[in-house]
Amino acid sequence: MIERVVPDTSVLIEGLLSKRIENEEILPKEIIIHEASLSELEAQANTGREIGYLGLEEVKKLLELSKKKKFQMRFLGETPTESEIERAKKGGIDSLIRNLAFSINATLVTADKVQALTAEAKGINVILIQVEQQASRSLRLENYFDDTTMSVHIKENCRPKAKKGVPGNWEYVELSDEILNKEAVKNIAKEIVEECSIRNDGFIEVERKHTTIIQLGRYRIVITRPPFADGYEITAVRPVKKLHFEDYRLSDKLRDRIMSHAEGVLIAGAPGHGKSTFAQALGEMYLAQNKVVKTIEAPRDLVLSDEVTQYAISHGTYQEIHDVLLLSRPDYTLFDEMRTTEDFELFADLRLAGVGMIGIVHATKPIDAIQRFIGRIELGVIPHVMDTVIFIKNGQVEKVFSVSMEVKVPSGMVEADLARPVVVVNDFESGKLEFELYSYGEETVVIPVQQKSISPAAELAARIIKQEFQKYSDYVKVEMVSNNKCIVFVPAEYKAAIIGKGGSNIEQIEKRLGLSIDVRDINEKGSNSSGSSNSSGSSRGQTINYQAKFDKKNITLMLNHKGADKDTDIYVNDNFVLTVKSSKSAMIKINKSSAPGREISQALNSDEKVELRQ
Repeated sequence: MIERVVPDTSVLIEGLLSKRIENEEILPKEIIIHEASLSELEAQANTGREIGYLGLEEVKKLLELSKKKKFQMRFLGETPTESEIERAKKGGIDSLIRNLAFSINATLVTADKVQALTAEAKGINVILIQVEQQASRSLRLENYFDDTTMSVHIKENCRPKAKKGVPGNWEYVELSDEILNKEAVKNIAKEIVEECSIRNDGFIEVERKHTTIIQLGRYRIVITRPPFADGYEITAVRPVKKLHFEDYRLSDKLRDRIMSHAEGVLIAGAPGHGKSTFAQALGEMYLAQNKVVKTIEAPRDLVLSDEVTQYAISHGTYQEIHDVLLLSRPDYTLFDEMRTTEDFELFADLRLAGVGMIGIVHATKPIDAIQRFIGRIELGVIPHVMDTVIFIKNGQVEKVFSVSMEVKVPSGMVEADLARPVVVVNDFESGKLEFELYSYGEETVVIPVQQKSISPAAELAARIIKQEFQKYSDYVKVEMVSNNKCIVFVPAEYKAAIIGKGGSNIEQIEKRLGLSIDVRDINEKGSNSSGSSNSSGSSRGQTINYQAKFDKKNITLMLNHKGADKDTDIYVNDNFVLTVKSSKSAMIKINKSSAPGREISQALNSDEKVELRQ
């Protein structure tokens, strides 16, 4: 029998004292609760924190036990000030409770080891009740889950519902005919919080005035309360299936990229489509390669091997995460649920420091994942922070982008002085240019690059042209630059015969076919054996400056010295006209009476755009 007992806030929140009294492990004559404990619990309950409600319910239960077990219960001490309650985390309230126990020669009951050691140092009798780590028990919430349940949705005055199926293929179904009232939902929430406090795999990740986010084993649970929500609501999400890296249908090229080269990866997709599942598979794959893998999460809901350390950013600061990761030197870090500017800045900072980063972001289109970085980090840094974007839809990889930087004239612009650093986004598998990101004035723009198409009539014309030139050579490739211009590739030894003296022969062919034709050496074609369209018309893309002079017979285009002795493509209003080689003195002469000469002369005299590219 103990004369007097003073419980502190920690033991009230855990509900441990009432259990010891019921089991007759502690038999006090009197329980004295400091007003400071009551005020702290009240303040926590008023801000919507579940632990405040749990502590107050424990006080109520002790009051009921006092009648059954025949012990006295009193409240002593002065009510703490608002500043003292705010300083509770720093030990202000604990100090008041210790002083009360010391002054009345009572036994302090606590679940806080630091509080117990401090009290013993002052000569106070202490009972330290350790929170017992229990094996998981069956929760009412778990009864709503089966093998196909992705998430359960519970709200007061509604029937419980669930999403069942797999990412991209699920249905929303009612789980019961029972309508749960406010008290029923609150009891389920209370049970979850209590279970979280006694389990090794239970964490309160975020606790705000009207919301609580909990990771309990495999369940990520969000509890919301009025007035933030219009009623008590519980949403619990659980991974349905764990996949391995080999389970995804990836090309050998992409597998090699992920396993060997990619160190700045973004995994994007809409909610519920399998981003985290794919990230888990990547994490396990890197672990199997004897890489050091860690995660940054809020909350910690990735299901990974115990060898992977999972850091909760909600329980630390960005600086703390930054310091720990740089000092612990992981090979890869999975950054789950990137949302805030601080998240993106931390991702970029760690990547630039040399840590392999895999970020997970919500996006409805692949390009949206890259756009999330715009305005948060410098445009020129983006390709150094991420080199691969993987878009997940319906549980599978739907699209992959590669990201790089080039200095070029953006697509759609033609003037050489408009060249600038451009972030180039290509389809990873095909290499096709899909987007360009660059600064335009004070804005950063994201431009989809549209490939021009050649009409079916031009495709037919390509076949007719090929037949015409096969009179001279069996090896002919035709490339349609536009609907009225083309490039014909033939072996070098046949070029002179096809063009004829002074271009007479090719002019007759052009009149007969009604097209402008540029004849080139087939070796320039390289490995590209397509017989049809290419919207750019030429592999040469650098626009060069020039000056034009006219005499009676020729147009003379004078280039700078860097343009000397080079093949040069000439365009009029973005339409290809011909290719000529500049002289060693950096000049190009074109006969004004030839078809190309007439077109160029007319364009220059009309102030139309005439462009030279090398």
